[in-house]
Amino acid sequence: MSIQQTPAIIDSVMRALADPTRRAVFERIARSSEITVGDLTQGSGVTQGAISQHLKSLRQAGLVTERPEGRNVYYRAQPQGLMPLTEWIRTYERFWTDGLDRLESLLLADDAQASRKAESASETNKNKTANKTRNKPRNKIPKKKGDGR
Repeated sequence: MSIQQTPAIIDSVMRALADPTRRAVFERIARSSEITVGDLTQGSGVTQGAISQHLKSLRQAGLVTERPEGRNVYYRAQPQGLMPLTEWIRTYERFWTDGLDRLESLLLADDAQASRKAESASETNKNKTANKTRNKPRNKIPKKKGDGR
């Protein structure tokens, strides 16, 4: 599916998921294998009528399907309904990929510079220690009284 061929589908998916309540309904459906309107309504703080309207929008966007069984209707997520949105996002991936590549280069250069500074500081400390040892007067052993030295 190409972006040029499906702007209406992309708009439909984006519009369906733009609403936070509808997005929460979709997420609950996606986390379960199947779920009824009654189950979706419980604990949601939204009326059954509102849930039904959200389900209608999700169904029209191709994000959920329904399976009637007796008096109940079971809803199931359709992950392939997200494909037009995924493809649309992939088109713009180069913007953040290029930026992340540049960030990685900067961080690697910064790490290399920090390592060189640490090595230089370590070498400087070694030289100072060596100089102190070389320039330090040698301790003479004091003569004891009566010692023939």
